[in-house]
Amino acid sequence: MKTKRKAIALGDFDGMHLAHKTVATGAENVVIYCVNNRFSLLQKSIFERRYKNAVFADFESLKNMSGEDFIQNILIDELGAQMILCGFNFRFGKNALWSALDLRKYLEEKDIWVRILEHLDYKGEPISSSRIRKCVREGNIEDANKMLGYNFTFESEVIGGDRRGRTIGFPTVNQKLPEGLAVPKFGVYESRAFIGGREYKALSNIGIRPSFRLDEPMSESHILDFDKDVYGKTLRIELLRYIREEKKFSSVRELKEQIENDKSSII
Repeated sequence: MKTKRKAIALGDFDGMHLAHKTVATGAENVVIYCVNNRFSLLQKSIFERRYKNAVFADFESLKNMSGEDFIQNILIDELGAQMILCGFNFRFGKNALWSALDLRKYLEEKDIWVRILEHLDYKGEPISSSRIRKCVREGNIEDANKMLGYNFTFESEVIGGDRRGRTIGFPTVNQKLPEGLAVPKFGVYESRAFIGGREYKALSNIGIRPSFRLDEPMSESHILDFDKDVYGKTLRIELLRYIREEKKFSSVRELKEQIENDKSSII
């Protein structure tokens, strides 16, 4: 009986976008080795649940390691690699001196296969984490989601607010943005909230709320057809579409009218 070779998928895997997935699913028996662990597009708590076969490197201990030591000490001795999967632009070793082709050449004599995957394009340009981060910062969340292969997502504990939204008929769920996550362009988004295994339509305001200014950006979500107390619980929010920029309102009436307009655009 032919045994499956243990494959190690190498990369940063920030967000595990579509191009990353072609690397991480390039063999049947794969360990995803996350080298840099940036997590600016998908926070680690969600990453760990989605990818049970992930191993997170201590980048500080790797960054000054020679290419030869990385291969022998990490890939072979620690991870037991029999096959390597990586992107065409993967680099490693001190000062990133080693390339994917160097890795293949070095391991040829050790009977360890190295499969190098070419770039994956979206709208005529390669998909990359930096390109997706730019889309998120600019409010182009729909293109970001298409390159990710899922909706831009975050989760955090629901915290107490000033309950001003409740007084005008639009209660909100308030959450701090996870540390290190790319901050979306400030404004109002069509979103989805996931509570108790159910999915709800929502409007999420990301920013500092100019009418009642906050000290740091946060997420405030008005969840449709939901009015239960979820303080202290961890909720997942997915951003689907950028609706408008944040703005300062001259009156409560103007604010209510705008929220009604926003709400009608997602029903």
